Amino acid sequence: MVLGIPLEFYFFALILLFVALFHNHVLKTALIGLTIVTIYKIFFAGFKTGAGFNGFIIHLSHEWVIIINLLCLLVGFALLSNHFEKSNITDKISVILPDGWKGAFVLLAFVFFISSFLDNIAAAIIGATIASNLFNKKVHIGYLAAIVAASNAGGSGSVVGDTTTTMMWLAGVPPIQVLHGYIAAFVALFVSGYFAAKQQESYQSIIRSSHSGRSVDWGRIFIVFFILITAVVTNVVVNIKFSDLSDYFPFIGVSVWIALFILIPLRKPDWSIIPGAFKGSIFLLALVLTASMMPVEKLPPASWYSTFGLGFLSAVFDNIPLTELGIKQNNYDWGMLAYCVGYGGSMIWFGSSAGVAVANLFPEAKSVGRWVKEGWHVTFAYIVGFAAIMLIWGWHPMLIAHR
Repeated sequence: MVLGIPLEFYFFALILLFVALFHNHVLKTALIGLTIVTIYKIFFAGFKTGAGFNGFIIHLSHEWVIIINLLCLLVGFALLSNHFEKSNITDKISVILPDGWKGAFVLLAFVFFISSFLDNIAAAIIGATIASNLFNKKVHIGYLAAIVAASNAGGSGSVVGDTTTTMMWLAGVPPIQVLHGYIAAFVALFVSGYFAAKQQESYQSIIRSSHSGRSVDWGRIFIVFFILITAVVTNVVVNIKFSDLSDYFPFIGVSVWIALFILIPLRKPDWSIIPGAFKGSIFLLALVLTASMMPVEKLPPASWYSTFGLGFLSAVFDNIPLTELGIKQNNYDWGMLAYCVGYGGSMIWFGSSAGVAVANLFPEAKSVGRWVKEGWHVTFAYIVGFAAIMLIWGWHPMLIAHR
């Protein structure tokens, strides 16, 4: 320890600092950092699961499902995005959206809505794909940050809208006890959405498609919805009927790929986009695995101000282990916690899997400085949203009896 803080946290802070400073070398930085932390843990510090190489193997046996699920979803949804883009549906969308900043805001509201029942990665990718076409690939980074924020906010009040809320549900939190997270999420959507839409209008307004007469490829639209429905149904069925098995196999990610292969005869995916999506995904997985090795066995006592702080921590630390620790600690206001750990990850591009997915589509977004500076309204909206839920709802912790 140095100044009472385990050395692993200094390593992790350095990794994040290098990612922020050298955004053109984020993958190399994340992999080198993961290697250094792994070596240190094996030979010096040990793991919660034991010391040495044996402890590392046991640790991986606990984490591999999350890692493979994320990999399958990030790459699979990249193929889904390509199907959606080639369907020509955005030609029709450009016709019906309002003019100016209002049209940009409606798109963010749409992302928020679909994220309430879809995976936030899929919602963010669909939103970014639509934006790319609507604005002729000229999308402001502040608007990209708002798309990620809208996708994370949309799932924060629904137990099927985000992995963290599903974890709470499985632990015994009634869905109604998460629902009030939407108080903060709605406020955050309007605050961030307004400023982001204004940014986008100044940067590039909606371009009315000159190809609006092109027919929609309904085969590709069917593929998109089939894959999304497959993921949602798998998530619900596994978590309700087979929750004991969910820690042993990446059901959701595998179901997406089964759906993709089943529908190859209908439309063949563009396999050429896999290497780029895979490379971008490895960065997030390296950070997630590194974060999982941090000795975070305890959070501060559950309170409204510690919950507020978790939102900022979630911007650099994977929200799944944070949620897991919160469930073990118990006695949180679960809707408030869901909002904070969910929306908080939007403040930095690699703070959530949705942000990494969008940055894979728009490489210029892989700059912490630009994301924070141009997406300033996301952090501001987080604070305003939290203030709103405190004023309207207040702090109402609930003790759950773990299943």
